Amino acid sequence: MSGEPQSRTEIRELLASHGLRPRRSLGQHFLADPNLVRKVAALADVGPDDRVVEIGAGTGTLTAALAATGATVVAFEVDPNLGPVLKSAVDAPNVEIRIADAATVDFSSELAGGTWVLVGNLPYNVGTGIVLDTLRFAPTIVRLVVMVQREVADRLLAEPGSKDYGIPSVVVALHADARFGFAVPIQVFLPPPQVDSAVIVLDRVPAPASAESAIRLAGIAFGQRRKMLRRSLAAAIGDADEVLRRSGVDPTARAEDVSPEGYLAIAAALKGGP
Repeated sequence: MSGEPQSRTEIRELLASHGLRPRRSLGQHFLADPNLVRKVAALADVGPDDRVVEIGAGTGTLTAALAATGATVVAFEVDPNLGPVLKSAVDAPNVEIRIADAATVDFSSELAGGTWVLVGNLPYNVGTGIVLDTLRFAPTIVRLVVMVQREVADRLLAEPGSKDYGIPSVVVALHADARFGFAVPIQVFLPPPQVDSAVIVLDRVPAPASAESAIRLAGIAFGQRRKMLRRSLAAAIGDADEVLRRSGVDPTARAEDVSPEGYLAIAAALKGGP
């Protein structure tokens, strides 16, 4: 293993040597741009003392680049047919390949002690769920550097009042300092997907104690996003007008108008706070 990212030709030849082709049913779009792979590895900012969990190892091009930093890498890949590919492409003592569906893995128990950085080209159909579940339920993962659909990136990073603002935005804001990494065009994948992608970076911050309550309330509000809060939250919190008055949040506001801090304030008021 050289640590050098695979070219498009090398990926084709590697798959062909194992009698494989990208599987549409699994949404397989392999990274085929060495410069982009290096950019993702650089954003991860890891070295010999770090632990990395990679999701969607694919043909191992990013796996090898991460391993070349000296970090310990545990790479998840859902497709068992890619096991032999990964073994031939990434042969290093600091890499462990696990053939498993990362969307069903409990990282809080699956990963050894210490802190971790999550890196990956996330499958389009489960990317949002993986990000949100990791932030909420896997506190040992302290940074996420993930490639997702551009529209997913926009939702995760959206500000209150924007068309993309929703539950994902609230969860991210309560658990992380988030930033946009860079845009990813379809041409860097083999085969090209139909939509653009983006890489985002999420650095974990201590979540407020009432974060889960705030997320629950936001979920109720966004479930009836056309309604004013005094109506959408009425069934969940009883005297919604009074609770909202104590929270300082306008009862006539709608879900997309309320900041993550606003939902925290509502949660606090519901518990009897100011």
